[in-house]
Amino acid sequence: MKLVVISQYYYPELMRITDICESLVKLGHDITVITGIPNYPDGEFFKGYSWFKKRQETVNGVNIIRLPIIPRKKNFVFLSFNYLSFVISGWYYNHFRKINAEIVFNYGTSPITQCLVGIWLGRKYKAPVISYILDLWPESFQEVTGNTSKLIKRMLGSLVNSIYKRSDKILTSSECFIQSIAARGIPTEKITFWPQYAEDFYFLNDSVDPNALARDERVLITFAGNIGVAQGLDILIPVANQLKKQSVSVCFVLIGDGRDKNRLQNMVESEELQDFFMFIAKQQPQTIPSYLSSSDAGLLILKKSNIFSMTIPAKLQTYMACGVPIIGSVDGESQHIINQANAGLVADAEDVDQLVSAISKFYALSHFERQAMGESARKYALEHYNKKVLLDEFETLIRTLV
Repeated sequence: MKLVVISQYYYPELMRITDICESLVKLGHDITVITGIPNYPDGEFFKGYSWFKKRQETVNGVNIIRLPIIPRKKNFVFLSFNYLSFVISGWYYNHFRKINAEIVFNYGTSPITQCLVGIWLGRKYKAPVISYILDLWPESFQEVTGNTSKLIKRMLGSLVNSIYKRSDKILTSSECFIQSIAARGIPTEKITFWPQYAEDFYFLNDSVDPNALARDERVLITFAGNIGVAQGLDILIPVANQLKKQSVSVCFVLIGDGRDKNRLQNMVESEELQDFFMFIAKQQPQTIPSYLSSSDAGLLILKKSNIFSMTIPAKLQTYMACGVPIIGSVDGESQHIINQANAGLVADAEDVDQLVSAISKFYALSHFERQAMGESARKYALEHYNKKVLLDEFETLIRTLV
């Protein structure tokens, strides 16, 4: 089938939608992705890409069309222009270019405004539109930006309602999202829970390098992903201070880049906590299993908020697939999954004392107890986040819609 996928972020940006599209190509589908010029998360166009370079290419069988956008830089003004420029470019593309589409698939990470491009394309070509909601707006927008304007909330709320109503099917990455979307007047039968899966290479233990990280007496707790405001990683500073006083020897390994990384590094230096932190630049996803295999646990952490308590970060599936115990500083759905799977130890979001207690408890566990947690996590991933099963469900859905 001919699918047009709308995603503001795509390869070489590290997004799971890339694997979804390439897997659908292997299943025989014709996939075209409409995306932006890659610039996430650093905020600058990737080397070799610009308004005039590599605007159209084919990678692993996927046709990629890159709309001209303004790079997100590292401040809110440019981020706003980045979001707006993708929508404007999408509007022009919809009016002045032609594309063959039987199904339109909106990959709805933030910003949800990108889904407008898919709605327009679906209407133009009379093609069913599926919107996959991974972030709830306007709640996520207000939480990350701190914008509490009621006018902005009403405007974004109206936009979100329009996207939901004009989508033929809504998929959600968290079961908790269903109630919130239905509360906007959307029939529940139009909404389906479709969790994210971990790519195949995360399950391949035989190919990992267990020496990717140099080991010493410290317990290595690894975070892999975007280092941004939503993650709330600055909680690790008071946590490390308490662990230092208790002579609990741990090291937080933070792999990735993002808008909050420099601030966090400065805090570590000012508190003289260098022995408790290791910063590693952004890595290709295929190398993450080796780093996790070299670690004692994976770190799942989010700020405290109602919206984040309903969100399931993609790294949860990553950690589980790699078979590592999870130490979580999260509320709601993510905490429930970790407990249900017996996959690790959890603390409430932003609760320093609880997180210190969880890490201290983990520190005291034997190798076999930690190993059992990791095996439980992997088993849960195989049962609940099975790529083949989920792609079969998606194929059934698109054939039903067409």
